[in-house]
Amino acid sequence: MIEIDAALFPALETLLAVARTGSVGAAARQRHVTSSAVSQQIRRLEAHFGIKLFERAGRGVRLTATGEAALPVVRELWSGAESAFGRLAELAGRPATTVRVAASDYLGKALLVPVLRDLLDEEPPLRFEIVTTHSRAGLRLVAGGDVDLAVVTGQETPRGLDDQHLFDQPFVWVGPRRGRPDRATLTERLRREPVLRLAVESRGRALLDHYLAEERIRPVSTIDVPSVSLLLSYVSGGLGIGLVPALALAEAPADRVVSEPARVPALPVTLVWRPAARRQPALARLAALLALAGARAGTRLARARRS
Repeated sequence: MIEIDAALFPALETLLAVARTGSVGAAARQRHVTSSAVSQQIRRLEAHFGIKLFERAGRGVRLTATGEAALPVVRELWSGAESAFGRLAELAGRPATTVRVAASDYLGKALLVPVLRDLLDEEPPLRFEIVTTHSRAGLRLVAGGDVDLAVVTGQETPRGLDDQHLFDQPFVWVGPRRGRPDRATLTERLRREPVLRLAVESRGRALLDHYLAEERIRPVSTIDVPSVSLLLSYVSGGLGIGLVPALALAEAPADRVVSEPARVPALPVTLVWRPAARRQPALARLAALLALAGARAGTRLARARRS
């Protein structure tokens, strides 16, 4: 039997912080300790196991090959510890679960807000840490252990994570509603009006760029925006044509925005989580409610496409 040195547990948490930030100084600020204390804990781990975990990389550090191999095991250990502490707190009648979730702005509004609003009224109440970001970054946050669960669009789930398909997300073109009738379609207007583009890493941006390249459309002007909500704000203000997820149309004012279906592939919206985190009752409850909300959203979108 391998002897477990419980005194190394703080050093394991420090290892995760350094791996996540790529910096001893950033990890120290996150852990509320000095940089020398962080370095000392990493050296203690390396000396205990006789391995090299980090190497210099510019002004920061990066995991060695050995460190990369060790990281998933440490993450799983820490997730198990969080789950155990949460369960013990529940048994003691003092639940203190914090659920960490990542989602893009439009998925947060459409799926997270209604679910979290209902959970706030339940007993015992939950604490939430919500990160609003694009899907690729959300997936990285789950894989890195920074969040427990993410709602992502069009992403391939990495090994070691679990997922659940929620619904397929179609896309639509949106543009300003003109005062006088305009017989031109939104795709025709793309050639003469500013084009609104989402962040480079977003799947919506990839679909837009592919469409413009296929149709050989070179926009006269471009406006880059970080979120679907801001894109719709530009359109409702009378400026720009954009490609958005159909689910986001609910927040577009019908008197100022027109839309039409886009002939681009629908993308799967998926719930992604770390297996150990899902064992927490509170997170399992949240995931189940999000799955129901996703199924309802998928049904609404399917009906809208048929009508």
